[in-house]
Amino acid sequence: MKKVLITGGSRGIGRACAEYFAELGYRVAFIYNNSADAANELSLSCGAFAVRADISRPDEACGAVREAIEYLGGIDVLINNAGISQIRLFGDITDEDWERMTSVNLSGAFYATREAVKAMISQKSGRIINIGSMWGKCGASCEVHYSAAKAGIRGMTMALAKELGPSGITVNCIEPGVIDTDMNSELGEDDMASLCGATPLGRIGKPCEIAYLAEFLASDKADFITGQIIGVDGGFAV
Repeated sequence: MKKVLITGGSRGIGRACAEYFAELGYRVAFIYNNSADAANELSLSCGAFAVRADISRPDEACGAVREAIEYLGGIDVLINNAGISQIRLFGDITDEDWERMTSVNLSGAFYATREAVKAMISQKSGRIINIGSMWGKCGASCEVHYSAAKAGIRGMTMALAKELGPSGITVNCIEPGVIDTDMNSELGEDDMASLCGATPLGRIGKPCEIAYLAEFLASDKADFITGQIIGVDGGFAV
């Protein structure tokens, strides 16, 4: 039975991944921060093991990964999904905004991966799947700090793929487009309609559509795929 750890697993894309992987028979653990009720409900519904941690803090992130690996009895797949967003004019982004955005969206993935890789290298196998964003590819107005952090995920993915390949570990990145999650709930109807109109497929994506690709990349069918940045955005960032 393969073992998967998902950061930011209590809601949205992370939750969809936890539910889908559990449905397929994976042993699942996830890290959450603030959504205790959602985390407890998810644990009860699909049997996933929940660990609370602020992924932006290296000690908490590393401790949570170690706890999850101990519970799972190892780790085969790490999905770096934890993230936050904020819409703010560039000139209004404070030092605190920048630090929080980059520490959660980029540093958190670094901390979790650094810890998980220790186990993967020793077993000469593993899958790391980073959840980026199409805005890391094409940039979003009024989301400079978010776009910069997600662009960093792209670079980390490609560099790690080269470094970890000899150890039998693949590293890939999924870049979602506009997905129906709480992260986009602050957008108004007009904004969502505009984004739909800019998407060639003419609709908003579903969290499960990201989970389907994540599971493929985690499977044996993806043995020869690494260092890839794959958009699931309905054609938005073409």
